[in-house]
Amino acid sequence: MSEQEIQSFEELNTAVGDDAPEQPVYEQKLDDHGRAYATGKRKDAVARVWIKPGSGKITVNDRELDVYFARPVLRMILRQPLNAVERDGQFDIMCRVSGGGLSGQAGAVRHGISRALTHFEPELRPILKKGGFLTRDSRVVERKKYGRAKARRSFQFSKR
Repeated sequence: MSEQEIQSFEELNTAVGDDAPEQPVYEQKLDDHGRAYATGKRKDAVARVWIKPGSGKITVNDRELDVYFARPVLRMILRQPLNAVERDGQFDIMCRVSGGGLSGQAGAVRHGISRALTHFEPELRPILKKGGFLTRDSRVVERKKYGRAKARRSFQFSKR
């Protein structure tokens, strides 16, 4: 036991002093062209994302967003981090995405946009973190096992 008992939070703060760990300070990370770069991943898809201030033009693999992601749900997934921080239409976004299917690619681009936004404006990190946009979704397809039709499904049982 210590020599004195602490009765309030103010006494606790003075007892701890400056030994408490400080929050990490995040800095802006830009390349020579004034762009922020980040890599996003989802399932088997990997997206390389560059953002810079602009008119809100989004290109994926040298194609317009509406052409590459034809389904409205996929376009909505992509815009979620921009809408969360109220920056839709303020950045030009260029993506290179490969691997996986369209849904995984949309998730990878969303992850990349979120990380690139934190590199461009570090003060947006708490909002994106709270929305869950910075967390890499680690769910991947389970491998097929021998003696099974798929990962878990058995072959059809027949008594005869």
